Amino acid sequence: MDHAALLALFDRDLREGARPDGPGDARVERAGAMVRQTATAPGWNGVLWSALDEDTAGAAIAEQTGHYAALGLEFEWKLYGHDRPVDLGQRLRAAGFTPGPQETLMLGEVSRLTLDAEPPRGVRFVPVTDAHGVGLVADVHEQAFGADSSWLRRELLARLAAGPDGVVAVVAMAGDEPVSAARLEPVPGTRFAGLWGGGTVEEWRGRGIYRALVAHRAQVAAARGHDLLRVDASSRSRPVLERLGFLALTSTTPYVYSRPYPRGSRA
Repeated sequence: MDHAALLALFDRDLREGARPDGPGDARVERAGAMVRQTATAPGWNGVLWSALDEDTAGAAIAEQTGHYAALGLEFEWKLYGHDRPVDLGQRLRAAGFTPGPQETLMLGEVSRLTLDAEPPRGVRFVPVTDAHGVGLVADVHEQAFGADSSWLRRELLARLAAGPDGVVAVVAMAGDEPVSAARLEPVPGTRFAGLWGGGTVEEWRGRGIYRALVAHRAQVAAARGHDLLRVDASSRSRPVLERLGFLALTSTTPYVYSRPYPRGSRA
């Protein structure tokens, strides 16, 4: 498939046709030219897709901020580089949204990827199936990204409890030490699976672990019938993914809206 066809399929299946993300009470709502997810905290809340123009963007932004504010929920507007109008990011900032780091949406067709990467000597990949494994993944996340991982512990435990098909998590072990971890999230009913959370502790970077984890997850995805992989790639991971055969399609930026909760909105 070419660049335009891949991007159109991504928009159709993962954005406009989105399904609830994760277990629990999350629901996908379609309101006019918008698709959003609403979930009880700490579930993810945000705008997934929009078909706006210069005349409709202002009202749509106001409608979404009002919707989530009434529920007392912080939310994210996931903006892609090809979304319209072209000044949508500026409009979101003017409305009180805070942009996060820009990443690159990359897609890979498994049949076209280079998947011969193996973990370095002395490192083995261990599937995560229980709370102990979740704890190892969370520990790696905190070391690799310098960020709190409490949300990740909750989410992974909930996904594993919901069944084996929602997430595939793997931790790279050097002896008894967890040194890297990553997740694969298949999207039921589509060709897509998402690669998330690939992180390696600093002293183990540059040894090919990330590359091998991508190859490992790609093979798992293919075995489960998903031949297209999506990644929101950082500037660090993009060159590795390009060498494996992934295509850079567009940019993606999270715009977060977090305002004081209305009185009485939380128990």
